[in-house]
Amino acid sequence: MKQSRRTFSPEYKAEAVKLVTEQGYSVSQACRELKVGETALRRWLSQ
Repeated sequence: MKQSRRTFSPEYKAEAVKLVTEQGYSVSQACRELKVGETALRRWLSQ
């Protein structure tokens, strides 16, 4: 059975990016905290 793709609100993405840019988390730490894939978070950072 196919898993559905999770969608994240722009606000959630902004908070995730702030963890890395303002609070000093590494990308991998933030991904573990938020249970988000590293590729997704890196994409959000580049946007």
